[in-house]
Amino acid sequence: MGTRQVFTEELAALHQEILRMGVMVEEALRRAVESLVRKDGELAQTVVAGDAAINRMEQEIEERCVVLIAREQPVATDLRKLVTSLKIVTQLERMGDHALHVAKGTLRLLPETYMKPLIDIPRMAELGIGMIRDVLTAFLDNDAERAREVAQRDQQIDELHNAVQHEVFTAIAGNSGLISQSISLLFISRFLERIGDHVTNICEWVVYSATGERVELNV
Repeated sequence: MGTRQVFTEELAALHQEILRMGVMVEEALRRAVESLVRKDGELAQTVVAGDAAINRMEQEIEERCVVLIAREQPVATDLRKLVTSLKIVTQLERMGDHALHVAKGTLRLLPETYMKPLIDIPRMAELGIGMIRDVLTAFLDNDAERAREVAQRDQQIDELHNAVQHEVFTAIAGNSGLISQSISLLFISRFLERIGDHVTNICEWVVYSATGERVELNV
């Protein structure tokens, strides 16, 4: 088997590991928000316990990237792919941290009765999970245009976050007893809003990987 073929297969295996890490982060976010909506402390604890696995996967993928760069000394497209891989796993790990914080927020809110059914926060999570899935597909397909399209969805998450902020401040104005709950929900909304920002960062690196162009999206 030629050296080039070996490198190509190792790169493909690396990309599959990144995709697997993305699925882990998506699942952590899904379970964190589901635990919040259902007030399910046990489910929230699974997210807390699972964060270490996401952190380990980031470290393992980083090590594989460094080994490939040192051994193969890639140039052009191959080098951009590896650099982008390093950037992606950093962003995914941070999103895993946000899922962890949402789960911890669930645990703090367990004794509370929600001021109203949670609607916008689950929608934010759903949008964020879809963005993660689609930007990783764009990375695997080397699809810069799809990455640009995914980044545009961040505005929808921002709008939902703004709606949550408005509701929270309105609730506090009407009932000071809701301050603690409102602050917790506001932080949770902020963590989910950050998911869109991290995905946008990945989108920028996918464009770079595919085209060699450095761009700033959603500025």
